[in-house]
Amino acid sequence: MKRCTWVTADPLYQQYHDAEWGVPAHDDRHLFEMLLLEGAQAGLSWLTILKKRENYRQALDDFDPQLIAAYGTDQVERLLADAGIIRNRLKIEAIIKNARGTIKLQEEYGSLDAYLWRYVDGVPLQNRWPSVDKIPTSTALSLLMSKDLKGRGFNFVGPTICYSLMQAIGMVNDHTIDCFRHQEIQQLSR
Repeated sequence: MKRCTWVTADPLYQQYHDAEWGVPAHDDRHLFEMLLLEGAQAGLSWLTILKKRENYRQALDDFDPQLIAAYGTDQVERLLADAGIIRNRLKIEAIIKNARGTIKLQEEYGSLDAYLWRYVDGVPLQNRWPSVDKIPTSTALSLLMSKDLKGRGFNFVGPTICYSLMQAIGMVNDHTIDCFRHQEIQQLSR
């Protein structure tokens, strides 16, 4: 079975690639989770974040933006002391800011899903990359998303993070054409 070459032999990584990465996602809680995890990953490997994902779920009230938006100093200190997550003050404070921003997006657009997916008119972009080294780290669309989110007070949402989010939630199909998931994801998008 041929996978994208970025996937290591780690079973957790393979499971993520095979079952989740690139699958069009529309559940607001999952979209919010991926937004936060992509921001947490900045400067780190995705495998590091995957290994801490369950810890994040526990530490962040199962990624409930309403609960996270109400976090104050005590919760920030609790998170900074939690060895199960990335203990970076800026990233932790961004999680809270991004929860508050997500609630505002949901009020304005009806859902985080409606806000995010409008960038691709609700239809996943189907790329045909021959190899991983051809896949961009950001695009004009991820730059637009980044600029808008930053303008709304979000943090850790640069164009590269936004593009990683787009890949993760299936807004773009960036499985390489030799990967067994490329065609499967393409068919899911119809």
